[in-house]
Amino acid sequence: MGGGPDKEHLLIVLWDPEPKDLTAEIKRRFPYFDVTYYQLNAMGREGREKSQTIPKELWQSATILITLSALPARPEDAPNLKLIHLFSAGVDHYMNHPIVTDSDIAITTSSGIHGPPITEWIIMTTLVASRHYATEYEWQKQHRWGTERKMLTAGTDWVGKTVGIAGYGSIGRQAARVFSALGAHVHAYTAGPRPTPASRTDTGYIIPGTGDPDGTIPRAWYSGTSKASLHAFLASGLDALIIALPLTPATRHMFSTAEFEILGGSSAPSSASSSSSSSSSTPQPGRKSRSCFLINVARGPLLDQPALVAALNNDVLLGAALDVTDPEPLPPDDPLWDAKNVIVTPHISGLGSEYAQRAYDVFMVNWARREKGERMFNLVDRRKGY
Repeated sequence: MGGGPDKEHLLIVLWDPEPKDLTAEIKRRFPYFDVTYYQLNAMGREGREKSQTIPKELWQSATILITLSALPARPEDAPNLKLIHLFSAGVDHYMNHPIVTDSDIAITTSSGIHGPPITEWIIMTTLVASRHYATEYEWQKQHRWGTERKMLTAGTDWVGKTVGIAGYGSIGRQAARVFSALGAHVHAYTAGPRPTPASRTDTGYIIPGTGDPDGTIPRAWYSGTSKASLHAFLASGLDALIIALPLTPATRHMFSTAEFEILGGSSAPSSASSSSSSSSSTPQPGRKSRSCFLINVARGPLLDQPALVAALNNDVLLGAALDVTDPEPLPPDDPLWDAKNVIVTPHISGLGSEYAQRAYDVFMVNWARREKGERMFNLVDRRKGY
């Protein structure tokens, strides 16, 4: 008989209604797939799917799983699974799950699709702060034509300012693209050194026309995993800091009092006096006319949140835009809500009407690569935690 691909059972477990145009496209591209779409009824309190209602026979027959976070309780519950594709970019929520710790099932994420919407959220919130739009909106609601000269001239633009990006993946690269278009300089920070043009290229899933595929936008590139290397980056004259790093044990509370003070203009500790940048033309720590605006679109626990509240209330930082908090949801009585000059949104910066199509596209591109014996994009490294 013919040697076509083996039959695959693709199980999709999500809480949205089935996007029949997209599942039809999967069947068209991979006709040997049997596709089962299982719609969950509800999300849990933390915005993740409840998996306890999924019939046992579906787990047992599935060879491929697409999901946000609904996983079989144990590897033996899904003995035929060969690939799990997650609709999320991060995997920190799942690192202690038996599917991760007790199996070698390949896991891929939807990293690479979040750059455009999250960057637009970053730009939106940053401009709301730098152009003092919250005050102007209150004027509008009060039917008031503001006339205070000090307020009217307090806004600032981003031409010639410096934006630091901690984590230069798809989100960081798209943010760099847009801030560069506004006239800002970009300083990148990554764990590993990127000393050559080839090492700075983006080898992941890329939405066409976005990002910084060649890694040529940053004026300076810092790297390292020590406090000294981080502090050298933070002391490089940043007017804004975008945090787009994965959450791992090594990055938890990576930013605390000392880091906020450096961003606010205090001198970096002596151990950080020399830059660990991989750029041979790294500028010396810059001078700026104001403190730093902090943006976190990664995970809340990257920040020491009480220290952040103190830094905001004591005017160490200019302000902050946070789409992630610790914990989530943020309790109504948490002091962060009322910190000075803070914008808080409920982990929505990456969402939009294009999300599902792009997440499914990552899966289809990856399965096609797998069929050709090529390495899939966004394959989770269990040792690194992302």
